[in-house]
Amino acid sequence: MTAVYQTNIQGAKLLNRGKVRDIYDFGDKLLLVTSDRISAYDVVMDQPIGDKGKILTQISLFWFDQMKDLIDNQIISADVNDFPEACHPYKDVLKDRSILVKKATPLLIECVVRGYISGSGWNSYQENGTVCGISLPKGLKESEKLPEPLFTPSTKAEQGLHDENISFEEAQKIVGSELAEKVRQLSLEIYKRGAEIAKEKGIIIADTKFEFGLLNGKIILIDEVLTPDSSRFWPMETYSPGGAQKSYDKQYLRDYLSSLDWNKQPPPPLLPEEIIQNTRKKYLEALLALTGNTYGIDP
Repeated sequence: MTAVYQTNIQGAKLLNRGKVRDIYDFGDKLLLVTSDRISAYDVVMDQPIGDKGKILTQISLFWFDQMKDLIDNQIISADVNDFPEACHPYKDVLKDRSILVKKATPLLIECVVRGYISGSGWNSYQENGTVCGISLPKGLKESEKLPEPLFTPSTKAEQGLHDENISFEEAQKIVGSELAEKVRQLSLEIYKRGAEIAKEKGIIIADTKFEFGLLNGKIILIDEVLTPDSSRFWPMETYSPGGAQKSYDKQYLRDYLSSLDWNKQPPPPLLPEEIIQNTRKKYLEALLALTGNTYGIDP
């Protein structure tokens, strides 16, 4: 296993190197390459999680396919043989972790859906009984299932800065009332379907984040979908409201980092090999549970 921390495709225009993805511009198309980088508290760790990019890509492809009757998506091809010629010398690196996509204009909000109360939502609820301005019933426990999933948008921060939870009214001001209403409806529909499918496979999707874009005036689903990087995945067999939950996502890494004397600012701390391997194992368990396949990735 050779981890891919970043890519450099000669002859291709690097549009952006994000926390996890390297994005190359091919005119009317983009190539999204999911590296093995991992971030926590909006800080990219110096050490990669081997095969993480492949795992995230395969999970996203699974979900894009599950949602295609609800909403069109960005995908042109995930087959490296279909990629532009400049990519061909890098097939071994790009295979299973890259998607050629349509170029859309991303909406300037993150579309967060919460089915359970956890994380920043739980913190907000403890302070004033609300999440993103939405009042919730009294007496909820940490990690408890909400009466109905909530759409709680956030700002889309530049790398190194933190996304901020906003009200639906603020989201309307950013993208317009009609568009905000449409993506709220779509986000809830996609989450509910995903949560039902995952439940059948023994996984609770506690919350998640979607991104949408506009292509020829039409809303499409972009970026990643219902992955352990963008969602909280909890095993159903150990679920017990009233505290933090075991997870298949990077909460394990966050918990480790929270135990350190680290100010959550760069530079990141050095990760022990045990933390790296256990994080990888959790991501791989999520892939296997959801899709029934490890796509040739060694345990």
